[in-house]
Amino acid sequence: MAVVRDEFVKAGGAAVSGETHGAALATMSTGEIGDFVSLLKPRVMSLVVFTALVGLLVTPGYVNPVLGFVSILAIAIGAGASGCLNMWWDADIDAVMSRTRNRPIPAGRIMPSEALSFGMMLAGGSVVVLGLASNWFAAAFLAFTIFFYAVVYSMWLKRSTPQNIVIGGAAGAFPPMIGEAVVTGHVSLDGFALFLIIFLWTPPHFWALALVKSEDYARAGIPMLPNVAGPDATRFQILLYTLILAPCGMLPFLLGFGGAAYAGAAVIGGAAMLVLAWRVYRHRTGPIATRAAYQLFAFSIVYLFGLFATLLVEHLFGLGGHIAVDLPRIVALWQWAAGGLS
Repeated sequence: MAVVRDEFVKAGGAAVSGETHGAALATMSTGEIGDFVSLLKPRVMSLVVFTALVGLLVTPGYVNPVLGFVSILAIAIGAGASGCLNMWWDADIDAVMSRTRNRPIPAGRIMPSEALSFGMMLAGGSVVVLGLASNWFAAAFLAFTIFFYAVVYSMWLKRSTPQNIVIGGAAGAFPPMIGEAVVTGHVSLDGFALFLIIFLWTPPHFWALALVKSEDYARAGIPMLPNVAGPDATRFQILLYTLILAPCGMLPFLLGFGGAAYAGAAVIGGAAMLVLAWRVYRHRTGPIATRAAYQLFAFSIVYLFGLFATLLVEHLFGLGGHIAVDLPRIVALWQWAAGGLS
């Protein structure tokens, strides 16, 4: 991969694979505003913004609406900076993957140096703005998240281990905790519960896509789980993570900041995820296997959005209040009952 990357850089940013996709640019890019926006990975950014907003709004406390808006905007810009730096570093492998070869850098519309400068400027600016608008703990957390995604995941994990999505998924799970930190200046068990849901959701979500895009990843030299451990092992891991994810989706209800509507969404959504994961595990060949993987990938987005949207609606309309489940007492009662039956 180092050779491919060196050839890519020497070509001035034009895609280099088995076939050259465009001539090298001599001095400046031809990128338009839309190309620079696409560097920010707006679809990924929208999920980051939404989960950070939920983390902010469900946290007890008061934030000035203007400063809250500026804080969310800073988090959004930080997420965009992470995406931009990721595209800068991954331009060589993007050039050989069918679904990414038309991105601005491998297509030659934006120079790698321009993308790097753009990403670094956005990263630094977002951290400073968040520190001034809220607090420096939240700003430091955002800085760490950008570093984790751009350096730990993109530069190290993605090309070195089939567990890249598992460990690297932490970067996409941090935003609710950053949102909480904007309000309180620290993180709590509530924020960690939201982190855990996204963290456990990431492997089945991405591995479902990796099952049907394994040839693309193999061509780019990325050690995704289906290419290293095989499709059957990947299907088992998808089912295993979904079995853990479904009950963990109930954590906001059990911890007292999710209400009955959230509990219903978590139960129904979790059950649907399990059914789809079981179908992926069961159907291993042919069009039905491909369809099952795509269905899980698509529904997983609906599942995560549904959980966070329900939690947000409950708190906006005051529907989320309930007596938190006393987990220690439940454990004590269970031990007492078990002792009586023995």
